[in-house]
Amino acid sequence: MSEALFTEALAELQSAGSEAWVKEAELMQRWPHAHGGPLGAGHFRQSPEDFQVTELMDFVPEGHGEHQWLWVEKRGLTTDDLCRHLANLCEVAPRDIGIAGLKDKLAVTQQWVSVWLPGREAPASLTDALAELGVRVLASVRHPRKLKRGVHRGNRFALKVSGEAIAHPDFITRWETLIREGVPNYFGPQRFGHQGHNLGRARAVLVRGWRKRDDRSGMLLSTARSFLFNEVLAARIKSRCWATALTGEVFSLNGTGSRFVTDGSESAETLTARLASGDIHPTGPLWGTGRLETHSQVAELEQALPKCWPQLCIGLEQAGVKTERRPLRLIPSQSRLEWDVTPVQASDAGSDASVWLYFDLPRGSFATGLLRELIAHPLL
Repeated sequence: MSEALFTEALAELQSAGSEAWVKEAELMQRWPHAHGGPLGAGHFRQSPEDFQVTELMDFVPEGHGEHQWLWVEKRGLTTDDLCRHLANLCEVAPRDIGIAGLKDKLAVTQQWVSVWLPGREAPASLTDALAELGVRVLASVRHPRKLKRGVHRGNRFALKVSGEAIAHPDFITRWETLIREGVPNYFGPQRFGHQGHNLGRARAVLVRGWRKRDDRSGMLLSTARSFLFNEVLAARIKSRCWATALTGEVFSLNGTGSRFVTDGSESAETLTARLASGDIHPTGPLWGTGRLETHSQVAELEQALPKCWPQLCIGLEQAGVKTERRPLRLIPSQSRLEWDVTPVQASDAGSDASVWLYFDLPRGSFATGLLRELIAHPLL
Protein backbone atom coordinates (compact mmCIF):
# COMPACT_ATOMS: atom_id res chain seq x y z
CA MET A 1 0.00 0.00 0.00
CA SER A 2 2.76 2.44 1.00
CA GLU A 3 4.69 1.71 -2.20
CA ALA A 4 1.65 2.43 -4.38
CA LEU A 5 0.91 5.71 -2.58
CA PHE A 6 4.54 6.78 -2.83
CA THR A 7 4.69 6.01 -6.54
CA GLU A 8 1.53 8.03 -7.15
CA ALA A 9 2.75 10.97 -5.07
CA LEU A 10 6.08 11.03 -6.93
CA ALA A 11 4.28 10.97 -10.28
CA GLU A 12 2.02 13.84 -9.17
CA LEU A 13 4.96 15.95 -8.04
CA GLN A 14 6.92 15.33 -11.22
CA SER A 15 3.87 16.11 -13.34
CA ALA A 16 3.28 19.41 -11.53
CA GLY A 17 6.93 20.33 -11.96
CA SER A 18 6.99 19.62 -15.69
CA GLU A 19 5.60 23.08 -16.50
CA ALA A 20 7.89 25.89 -17.67
CA TRP A 21 6.39 28.09 -14.93
CA VAL A 22 3.16 28.41 -12.98
CA LYS A 23 0.19 30.71 -13.47
CA GLU A 24 0.89 32.95 -10.51
CA ALA A 25 -2.65 34.38 -10.36
CA GLU A 26 -4.06 30.83 -9.99
CA LEU A 27 -1.74 29.49 -7.32
CA MET A 28 -4.39 28.52 -4.78
CA GLN A 29 -6.48 26.83 -7.48
CA ARG A 30 -3.40 24.76 -8.30
CA TRP A 31 -3.42 23.03 -4.92
CA PRO A 32 -6.19 20.48 -4.19
CA HIS A 33 -8.62 20.22 -1.33
CA ALA A 34 -8.48 17.25 1.01
CA HIS A 35 -12.13 16.74 1.95
CA GLY A 36 -13.95 16.73 -1.37
CA GLY A 37 -13.93 20.44 -2.14
CA PRO A 38 -15.93 23.34 -0.67
CA LEU A 39 -19.67 22.99 -0.11
CA GLY A 40 -20.53 26.11 -2.13
CA ALA A 41 -19.70 29.77 -2.49
CA GLY A 42 -19.06 31.77 0.65
CA HIS A 43 -17.90 35.10 1.97
CA PHE A 44 -15.46 36.03 4.71
CA ARG A 45 -13.71 39.18 5.89
CA GLN A 46 -16.48 41.45 4.56
CA SER A 47 -15.41 43.90 7.28
CA PRO A 48 -12.39 43.93 9.62
CA GLU A 49 -14.68 43.00 12.51
CA ASP A 50 -15.55 39.74 10.71
CA PHE A 51 -11.93 38.53 10.97
CA GLN A 52 -10.55 38.72 14.52
CA VAL A 53 -7.13 37.41 15.55
CA THR A 54 -5.60 37.32 19.03
CA GLU A 55 -1.98 36.37 19.59
CA LEU A 56 -1.40 33.61 22.18
CA MET A 57 1.68 33.71 24.41
CA ASP A 58 2.86 31.32 27.12
CA PHE A 59 4.43 34.08 29.23
CA VAL A 60 3.80 37.68 30.27
CA PRO A 61 6.18 40.66 30.49
CA GLU A 62 8.04 40.90 33.81
CA GLY A 63 7.22 44.54 34.57
CA HIS A 64 10.77 45.90 34.41
CA GLY A 65 13.57 46.28 31.87
CA GLU A 66 14.70 48.37 28.89
CA HIS A 67 11.96 47.28 26.50
CA GLN A 68 8.43 48.70 26.55
CA TRP A 69 5.97 45.98 25.55
CA LEU A 70 2.63 47.20 24.17
CA TRP A 71 -0.45 44.99 23.87
CA VAL A 72 -2.23 46.61 20.92
CA GLU A 73 -5.36 46.16 18.86
CA LYS A 74 -5.12 47.29 15.25
CA ARG A 75 -7.45 47.38 12.25
CA GLY A 76 -6.77 48.30 8.62
CA LEU A 77 -3.01 48.26 9.17
CA THR A 78 -0.30 45.70 8.45
CA THR A 79 2.07 44.73 11.24
CA ASP A 80 4.96 46.19 9.22
CA ASP A 81 3.07 49.51 8.98
CA LEU A 82 2.49 49.41 12.74
CA CYS A 83 6.19 48.85 13.41
CA ARG A 84 7.22 51.67 11.08
CA HIS A 85 4.82 54.13 12.72
CA LEU A 86 5.89 53.03 16.19
CA ALA A 87 9.57 53.52 15.36
CA ASN A 88 8.88 57.03 14.07
CA LEU A 89 6.74 58.01 17.04
CA CYS A 90 9.27 56.71 19.56
CA GLU A 91 12.25 58.01 17.56
CA VAL A 92 14.02 54.65 17.45
CA ALA A 93 15.50 52.54 14.65
CA PRO A 94 13.25 49.91 13.02
CA ARG A 95 15.51 47.18 14.45
CA ASP A 96 14.54 48.34 17.97
CA ILE A 97 10.94 47.21 17.39
CA GLY A 98 10.09 43.60 18.18
CA ILE A 99 7.12 41.43 17.17
CA ALA A 100 6.30 37.75 17.51
CA GLY A 101 4.44 37.47 14.20
CA LEU A 102 2.69 39.26 11.38
CA LYS A 103 -1.06 39.83 11.58
CA ASP A 104 -3.60 40.48 8.84
CA LYS A 105 -4.35 44.00 7.60
CA LEU A 106 -8.07 43.59 6.88
CA ALA A 107 -8.88 42.35 10.36
CA VAL A 108 -9.14 43.31 14.00
CA THR A 109 -5.99 41.87 15.58
CA GLN A 110 -4.39 41.93 19.01
CA GLN A 111 -0.68 41.34 19.54
CA TRP A 112 2.37 42.34 21.55
CA VAL A 113 4.92 44.82 20.14
CA SER A 114 8.12 45.82 21.94
CA VAL A 115 10.16 49.05 21.73
CA TRP A 116 13.70 49.39 23.06
CA LEU A 117 13.67 52.48 25.28
CA PRO A 118 16.67 52.25 27.63
CA GLY A 119 16.62 54.94 30.28
CA ARG A 120 13.49 56.68 29.06
CA GLU A 121 9.74 56.35 28.88
CA ALA A 122 7.58 56.14 25.79
CA PRO A 123 6.33 59.53 24.54
CA ALA A 124 3.34 60.79 26.51
CA SER A 125 1.44 61.31 23.25
CA LEU A 126 2.08 57.76 21.98
CA THR A 127 -1.33 56.30 22.84
CA ASP A 128 -3.22 59.18 21.22
CA ALA A 129 -0.96 59.17 18.15
CA LEU A 130 -1.49 55.45 17.64
CA ALA A 131 -5.24 55.86 18.10
CA GLU A 132 -5.29 58.24 15.14
CA LEU A 133 -3.80 55.40 13.05
CA GLY A 134 -6.46 52.89 14.13
CA VAL A 135 -4.36 51.28 16.89
CA ARG A 136 -5.54 50.96 20.50
CA VAL A 137 -2.99 50.42 23.26
CA LEU A 138 -4.62 47.95 25.66
CA ALA A 139 -1.65 47.44 27.98
CA SER A 140 1.90 48.76 28.42
CA VAL A 141 4.47 46.78 30.44
CA ARG A 142 8.26 46.78 30.73
CA HIS A 143 10.37 43.67 29.98
CA PRO A 144 14.14 42.98 29.98
CA ARG A 145 14.24 41.58 26.44
CA LYS A 146 13.10 42.42 22.93
CA LEU A 147 10.13 40.47 21.59
CA LYS A 148 11.49 37.85 19.18
CA ARG A 149 9.85 36.42 16.08
CA GLY A 150 8.12 33.10 16.59
CA VAL A 151 7.99 33.08 20.39
CA HIS A 152 4.17 33.07 20.46
CA ARG A 153 2.31 29.78 20.83
CA GLY A 154 -0.23 30.55 18.14
CA ASN A 155 -3.28 32.63 17.31
CA ARG A 156 -6.95 32.56 18.30
CA PHE A 157 -9.42 33.24 15.51
CA ALA A 158 -13.04 34.42 15.46
CA LEU A 159 -14.28 34.47 11.86
CA LYS A 160 -17.70 35.34 10.48
CA VAL A 161 -18.52 33.34 7.34
CA SER A 162 -21.65 33.57 5.18
CA GLY A 163 -23.07 32.36 1.88
CA GLU A 164 -24.60 29.31 0.25
CA ALA A 165 -21.98 26.93 1.68
CA ILE A 166 -23.13 27.81 5.20
CA ALA A 167 -26.71 26.82 4.35
CA HIS A 168 -25.62 23.47 2.91
CA PRO A 169 -27.15 20.55 4.85
CA ASP A 170 -23.68 19.01 5.30
CA PHE A 171 -22.03 22.15 6.65
CA ILE A 172 -21.98 21.08 10.31
CA THR A 173 -20.77 17.61 9.38
CA ARG A 174 -17.97 19.07 7.27
CA TRP A 175 -16.94 21.44 10.08
CA GLU A 176 -16.81 18.55 12.56
CA THR A 177 -14.75 16.47 10.11
CA LEU A 178 -12.20 19.26 9.68
CA ILE A 179 -11.85 19.72 13.42
CA ARG A 180 -11.51 15.96 14.00
CA GLU A 181 -9.31 14.95 11.02
CA GLY A 182 -7.49 18.22 10.30
CA VAL A 183 -6.84 20.22 7.13
CA PRO A 184 -3.84 20.61 4.81
CA ASN A 185 -1.30 22.95 6.37
CA TYR A 186 -0.88 24.99 3.19
CA PHE A 187 0.81 28.34 3.24
CA GLY A 188 -2.07 30.71 2.47
CA PRO A 189 -2.53 33.32 -0.25
CA GLN A 190 -1.13 36.07 1.98
CA ARG A 191 2.31 34.50 1.62
CA PHE A 192 2.27 34.87 -2.17
CA GLY A 193 1.03 38.45 -2.42
CA HIS A 194 -1.50 40.02 -4.77
CA GLN A 195 -2.21 37.71 -7.71
CA GLY A 196 0.66 35.50 -6.54
CA HIS A 197 3.23 37.98 -7.82
CA ASN A 198 5.62 37.46 -4.89
CA LEU A 199 6.48 34.06 -6.37
CA GLY A 200 7.60 35.59 -9.67
CA ARG A 201 9.63 38.16 -7.76
CA ALA A 202 11.21 35.41 -5.67
CA ARG A 203 12.14 33.45 -8.77
CA ALA A 204 13.75 36.51 -10.37
CA VAL A 205 15.79 37.30 -7.26
CA LEU A 206 16.95 33.69 -6.85
CA VAL A 207 17.92 33.32 -10.51
CA ARG A 208 20.26 36.32 -10.41
CA GLY A 209 21.48 35.48 -6.92
CA TRP A 210 19.72 36.49 -3.70
CA ARG A 211 21.08 39.57 -1.95
CA LYS A 212 19.94 40.97 1.39
CA ARG A 213 19.45 44.43 -0.08
CA ASP A 214 16.92 43.01 -2.57
CA ASP A 215 14.90 41.25 0.13
CA ARG A 216 15.62 42.80 3.52
CA SER A 217 12.87 40.98 5.39
CA GLY A 218 13.53 37.63 3.69
CA MET A 219 9.94 37.60 2.40
CA LEU A 220 10.91 36.36 -1.06
CA LEU A 221 12.93 33.50 0.39
CA SER A 222 9.90 32.53 2.46
CA THR A 223 7.67 32.74 -0.61
CA ALA A 224 9.84 30.32 -2.57
CA ARG A 225 10.05 27.85 0.32
CA SER A 226 6.30 28.08 0.86
CA PHE A 227 5.59 27.29 -2.78
CA LEU A 228 7.83 24.21 -2.71
CA PHE A 229 6.24 22.98 0.52
CA ASN A 230 2.75 23.42 -0.93
CA GLU A 231 3.81 21.47 -4.03
CA VAL A 232 4.88 18.48 -1.93
CA LEU A 233 1.72 18.67 0.18
CA ALA A 234 -0.47 18.90 -2.94
CA ALA A 235 1.16 15.81 -4.46
CA ARG A 236 0.55 13.86 -1.26
CA ILE A 237 -3.07 15.01 -1.09
CA LYS A 238 -3.68 13.90 -4.68
CA SER A 239 -2.24 10.49 -3.85
CA ARG A 240 -4.14 10.28 -0.54
CA CYS A 241 -1.07 10.05 1.72
CA TRP A 242 -0.91 13.52 3.25
CA ALA A 243 -2.09 12.27 6.65
CA THR A 244 -0.73 8.72 6.47
CA ALA A 245 2.80 7.38 6.84
CA LEU A 246 5.18 6.62 4.01
CA THR A 247 8.49 4.91 4.69
CA GLY A 248 11.10 7.34 5.98
CA GLU A 249 8.82 9.98 7.48
CA VAL A 250 9.83 12.72 9.87
CA PHE A 251 6.87 13.19 12.21
CA SER A 252 5.87 16.28 14.15
CA LEU A 253 4.27 16.00 17.58
CA ASN A 254 0.96 17.85 17.61
CA GLY A 255 1.09 21.24 19.28
CA THR A 256 4.87 21.25 19.75
CA GLY A 257 7.97 21.95 17.69
CA SER A 258 9.31 18.46 18.40
CA ARG A 259 9.79 15.90 15.66
CA PHE A 260 11.23 12.43 15.23
CA VAL A 261 12.29 10.09 12.43
CA THR A 262 10.73 6.66 12.09
CA ASP A 263 13.40 4.12 13.02
CA GLY A 264 11.36 0.94 13.36
CA SER A 265 11.00 1.18 17.14
CA GLU A 266 7.25 1.73 16.77
CA SER A 267 5.06 -0.67 14.83
CA ALA A 268 3.13 0.42 11.76
CA GLU A 269 -0.08 -0.15 13.74
CA THR A 270 1.08 2.20 16.52
CA LEU A 271 2.04 4.93 14.07
CA THR A 272 -1.27 4.55 12.24
CA ALA A 273 -3.17 4.89 15.52
CA ARG A 274 -1.17 7.98 16.52
CA LEU A 275 -1.80 9.57 13.11
CA ALA A 276 -5.52 8.81 13.33
CA SER A 277 -5.75 10.38 16.79
CA GLY A 278 -3.97 13.55 15.67
CA ASP A 279 -1.06 12.96 18.05
CA ILE A 280 1.51 13.15 15.24
CA HIS A 281 1.66 14.49 11.69
CA PRO A 282 3.87 13.81 8.66
CA THR A 283 6.08 16.78 7.75
CA GLY A 284 7.25 18.38 4.53
CA PRO A 285 10.39 20.31 3.60
CA LEU A 286 11.11 24.01 3.85
CA TRP A 287 13.90 23.90 1.29
CA GLY A 288 17.46 25.02 1.96
CA THR A 289 20.92 23.73 2.76
CA GLY A 290 21.49 20.70 4.98
CA ARG A 291 20.03 17.23 5.28
CA LEU A 292 16.33 16.62 4.71
CA GLU A 293 16.24 14.17 7.71
CA THR A 294 13.90 11.90 5.77
CA HIS A 295 14.96 8.61 4.19
CA SER A 296 13.62 5.90 1.87
CA GLN A 297 10.37 6.83 0.09
CA VAL A 298 9.92 10.29 1.58
CA ALA A 299 13.51 11.29 0.84
CA GLU A 300 13.15 10.16 -2.77
CA LEU A 301 9.92 12.09 -3.10
CA GLU A 302 11.35 15.31 -1.68
CA GLN A 303 14.60 14.99 -3.64
CA ALA A 304 12.50 15.31 -6.78
CA LEU A 305 11.93 19.00 -5.96
CA PRO A 306 15.27 20.26 -7.38
CA LYS A 307 14.51 18.42 -10.62
CA CYS A 308 11.05 20.00 -10.80
CA TRP A 309 11.96 23.52 -9.67
CA PRO A 310 15.76 23.85 -9.99
CA GLN A 311 15.86 27.65 -10.07
CA LEU A 312 14.05 27.92 -6.74
CA CYS A 313 15.88 25.09 -4.97
CA ILE A 314 19.37 26.00 -6.15
CA GLY A 315 18.72 29.68 -5.47
CA LEU A 316 17.61 28.94 -1.90
CA GLU A 317 20.67 26.79 -1.27
CA GLN A 318 22.99 29.48 -2.62
CA ALA A 319 21.25 32.03 -0.39
CA GLY A 320 22.30 29.90 2.59
CA VAL A 321 18.81 29.23 3.97
CA LYS A 322 18.79 26.25 6.34
CA THR A 323 16.45 23.33 5.66
CA GLU A 324 13.52 23.07 8.08
CA ARG A 325 10.36 20.96 8.41
CA ARG A 326 6.67 21.85 8.68
CA PRO A 327 3.68 19.58 9.50
CA LEU A 328 1.61 18.59 6.48
CA ARG A 329 -1.55 18.50 8.57
CA LEU A 330 -3.15 21.14 10.79
CA ILE A 331 -5.70 20.31 13.50
CA PRO A 332 -7.49 23.34 15.01
CA SER A 333 -8.02 23.36 18.77
CA GLN A 334 -10.46 25.11 21.13
CA SER A 335 -13.00 25.05 18.31
CA ARG A 336 -16.66 25.93 18.41
CA LEU A 337 -19.35 27.24 16.09
CA GLU A 338 -22.10 29.78 16.78
CA TRP A 339 -24.87 30.65 14.36
CA ASP A 340 -25.28 34.31 13.51
CA VAL A 341 -28.15 33.73 11.05
CA THR A 342 -29.35 30.12 10.73
CA PRO A 343 -30.32 28.68 7.32
CA VAL A 344 -33.99 28.74 8.36
CA GLN A 345 -33.78 32.38 9.44
CA ALA A 346 -31.92 33.25 6.25
CA SER A 347 -34.57 31.55 4.12
CA ASP A 348 -37.38 33.40 5.89
CA ALA A 349 -35.59 36.74 5.56
CA GLY A 350 -34.29 36.19 2.04
CA SER A 351 -30.69 36.71 3.22
CA ASP A 352 -27.51 34.67 3.57
CA ALA A 353 -26.94 32.25 6.42
CA SER A 354 -23.91 33.22 8.51
CA VAL A 355 -21.90 31.64 11.28
CA TRP A 356 -19.06 32.50 13.66
CA LEU A 357 -16.18 30.03 13.68
CA TYR A 358 -13.85 30.01 16.69
CA PHE A 359 -10.57 28.09 16.80
CA ASP A 360 -6.89 28.24 17.75
CA LEU A 361 -4.01 27.52 15.37
CA PRO A 362 -0.28 27.08 16.08
CA ARG A 363 2.09 29.82 14.95
CA GLY A 364 2.84 29.87 11.25
CA SER A 365 -0.48 28.34 10.25
CA PHE A 366 -3.13 30.02 8.11
CA ALA A 367 -6.86 30.17 8.86
CA THR A 368 -7.44 30.16 5.10
CA GLY A 369 -6.37 26.50 5.12
CA LEU A 370 -9.52 25.68 7.06
CA LEU A 371 -11.79 28.12 5.22
CA ARG A 372 -10.95 26.75 1.76
CA GLU A 373 -12.21 23.31 2.83
CA LEU A 374 -15.58 24.90 3.69
CA ILE A 375 -16.27 27.63 1.14
CA ALA A 376 -15.39 28.55 -2.43
CA HIS A 377 -13.95 32.05 -2.66
CA PRO A 378 -11.68 33.72 -5.24
CA LEU A 379 -8.95 34.30 -2.63
CA LEU A 380 -8.94 30.68 -1.45
